[in-house]
Amino acid sequence: MGFYRFDSPYDWDRVVPFKETAKKAPGGMIDLSVGSPVDPVPAKVQRALADSANLPNAYGYPTVAGTKDLRKAVPEWFRANRGVDFEAIGADFVPTVGSKEAVALMASLLHFGPGDVIVQPAVSYPTYDIGTQLAGAKTYKAADIADVDSWRSIPGVKAVWVNSPSNPTGEVLSAPQMRGIVAAAREIGAVVLSDECYGLLTWTDNDDAEPSPAPCMLQPDVCDGSAKGILVLYSLSKQSNMAGYRTALIAGDSELLRPMTVYRKQIGEIIPGPIQAAMAEALRDSDAVSTQHARYASRLHQLVDALCAYGYDAHMPQGALYVWVRTKSGDCWQDMGDLARLGIIASPGEFYGAPAYLRFSATATDASIAEVVARLRS
Repeated sequence: MGFYRFDSPYDWDRVVPFKETAKKAPGGMIDLSVGSPVDPVPAKVQRALADSANLPNAYGYPTVAGTKDLRKAVPEWFRANRGVDFEAIGADFVPTVGSKEAVALMASLLHFGPGDVIVQPAVSYPTYDIGTQLAGAKTYKAADIADVDSWRSIPGVKAVWVNSPSNPTGEVLSAPQMRGIVAAAREIGAVVLSDECYGLLTWTDNDDAEPSPAPCMLQPDVCDGSAKGILVLYSLSKQSNMAGYRTALIAGDSELLRPMTVYRKQIGEIIPGPIQAAMAEALRDSDAVSTQHARYASRLHQLVDALCAYGYDAHMPQGALYVWVRTKSGDCWQDMGDLARLGIIASPGEFYGAPAYLRFSATATDASIAEVVARLRS
């Protein structure tokens, strides 16, 4: 496994001049660009971290595959929240140091390289492409990843990235769409890599309606009762405000995960012991997840209404934490400048493969969202 050069346009230094402008606006800058959580880590999680600070898994080396408690908590969570029975479908999991490193290393850990093709959505999280480039493989960007005819006949396809709910668009794929992707990938011997980090963060246009979790690639009616050829990524960064804890995992085909876990051990990609205890507690703290879900629903609705008032064609996303809108000017950088003069920073759509769009994150405090609403409506 060696790293090749990458050239994806994901340079946040390009946003710095806009931030300097925003800081000079009346009331200062409000940053809705990077989706970094701002709310408290759940109290139960904090206690679990503290209680485990001097246990053997803290002063000794932690286990790569997860503590006994974490290995119990993860399958329980998948069964309760995603309708997935690990034992029934032949699945396993390995904890990862956040989901970004899992994405970036995935192609390399699966031994893909020159001559191999990895399919991904044309508009998507940039690290899929970066990880492919690091492995020396080639990216094919599909306008609609669920349109399997657009990619299954391409020579050399070894894997297909799926992101539902999507960052940045918020699109949620249906179970039949996911089942079609699994079937097509299996036909050509490709691995399905399903990024489901926002799986419980789905929305409706009605504040009173209770949304259902997004479909999971490992649920029986999608995977046809087998985890073969499927790897699902999940993270607690957003649903439990644990981005700084770096708590995530890869779940799925045990045959694929076994050698990957060995490599992770050798390169030291291991979650610290106390963090594993906190992760297990977070997976069990469904009340905290519900509280956070309600916070984000409120913020997203407020953002959508205010962006519409400002002149954007904004809509409530199906899932994830972002409002994805077409620019007013036709160019993300022009709109970035106009918004910066109001003190508001969004993410340029060019970073995600769509330079005519902007992404607004709901990961801001209630007070910040209220201020953004006031400025957009003024």
